Amino acid sequence: MGNKNWLLMYAEGEIRPVLRAAPPPDRDATAALVARLHPGHDLTPLPDGSLFRANPPGSHVYAGCFPGLTIVCTGEVALDRPSQLDARFRAEAAGRTTYLHAMHSVVDWFAYAVWSGDGSLQRSLSLSPDSGIRENIGTPLPFEKPYWAGEHPVDDFDEDDEPYPLPFHPLELAEDALRHLFGFVYEGLPEEDDPVLERVTLAGYLIRRRNDG
Repeated sequence: MGNKNWLLMYAEGEIRPVLRAAPPPDRDATAALVARLHPGHDLTPLPDGSLFRANPPGSHVYAGCFPGLTIVCTGEVALDRPSQLDARFRAEAAGRTTYLHAMHSVVDWFAYAVWSGDGSLQRSLSLSPDSGIRENIGTPLPFEKPYWAGEHPVDDFDEDDEPYPLPFHPLELAEDALRHLFGFVYEGLPEEDDPVLERVTLAGYLIRRRNDG
């Protein structure tokens, strides 16, 4: 597996149908969204990106406002403890369900969280083999349960190696989370009617702190 992403989605309903339709983003609403999330910063437009690459560098943000769905890709949500997501990101939900998903294949790290429309945290999980379980809040969602039950052990190591320190590979769970939360995968087995991620256009911005003199 070789992927990394850090993204937020604010959803009014099902996410997969919106991604499959891949409507153009509302440019004005998207620019206003990014400005709200970065007060005191200047925004410089960048060439468009897509949901296919949801791992912008620290000074870049890619986002899109679509009917019933808003997507924000930023390194600011790549948190070891997703429950500590900055209040400005949580406030942007405005009654919608908020989903955070982040993973980095180099360190086998995965984190995700879900907030309900009233802003309450429903589930937060963050883990990697080096750091162990950094956060585990709320009841595991159904797609997690086979992993915690030992149905996905990591057994591809040499006899002389120490056993894998977690009961499953975080990136395998990460792909299942993508499938069940959003209806697509990056590295897993795609389904015939999956969204075409390259068609989900995201507007890019360079974010610079404003010098007010």
